[in-house]
Amino acid sequence: MLKKMLSILCCSALLLSGCAQASKQEDGKNERATLSVTTLNGNQESVELEVPYDPQRIAILDMAVLDMLDNWGLGNRVVGMPKSSKIDYLLAYNDNADIADLGTLKEVDMEALMASEPDIIFIGGRLSAQYDALSKIAPVVYTAVDNSKGLIQSIKDNAQMIASIFGKEALALEQTEAFDARIDVLKKAAAGKSAIIGMVTSSNFNTLGNGSRCSLIGNEIGFTNLADDVDTTHGNESSFELLVDKNPDYIFVLDRDSAINAEGAKLAQEVMNNELVQQTAAYQNDHIVYLTPTVWYLAEGGISALDTMLKDLEAGLLAQ
Repeated sequence: MLKKMLSILCCSALLLSGCAQASKQEDGKNERATLSVTTLNGNQESVELEVPYDPQRIAILDMAVLDMLDNWGLGNRVVGMPKSSKIDYLLAYNDNADIADLGTLKEVDMEALMASEPDIIFIGGRLSAQYDALSKIAPVVYTAVDNSKGLIQSIKDNAQMIASIFGKEALALEQTEAFDARIDVLKKAAAGKSAIIGMVTSSNFNTLGNGSRCSLIGNEIGFTNLADDVDTTHGNESSFELLVDKNPDYIFVLDRDSAINAEGAKLAQEVMNNELVQQTAAYQNDHIVYLTPTVWYLAEGGISALDTMLKDLEAGLLAQ
């Protein structure tokens, strides 16, 4: 009888121990169910945001984030994206019928977004004004390029923050640090050289300062930007006489109309093919560099995007 009672007590102890262990494991899961990340709110202020850890249903409203998720093998979790934005290496997502079309990078189809039932939403600066409305659907992670830090450091910081949501920090660090050596080579090639950076839109040439798009060229690669007094996102409309007057060593051209597939627009190469541009040293020395439009305009901030951007600069500076 005593043996039987001891046996029952032992079994009970094991059962209680097992329950306690299961409870601890469950508590661990609950603790890991969410995490806090530092992101931006609609006023572009830094805030702490609680988000789900390792979310399974992701709404993308920033192509740079889709770029990152694609690099980390998480693209199969995307439930919605703006399919009007088309980037060559991400077209599989545009063509995927299981991914909802969420409108554009500037105007969200809220009905489609709600129907996709995302666990988390990623946005960029174009949608900052809709931050509060989007936050009613799911936690909104808003990232941007911080010009005070520069594009490269912004990519590294944003990648680490986003990667932490999925437990991919080590991979993100490895991928972003791999660019450092290439950037150093480009810096040496650009030392002492001047440039004008411009965006062609509606057949006009808009100069871009180091606080605008394509800031990588002046801020991190080190070209002396002869139009650095421009601080608007889309630049200031300039005459081609300015190019002759400034006569930079290099001219970098971003074709906005091509990036957004503007109907009937002239290609940047056509717009730049004129007698005034042909008077510049940049033209005469074959130093006009046409940047990959969709990447520089739509995906700046992504990992594959940065690879393409550096390749554009390497082709213009190192291949001659």
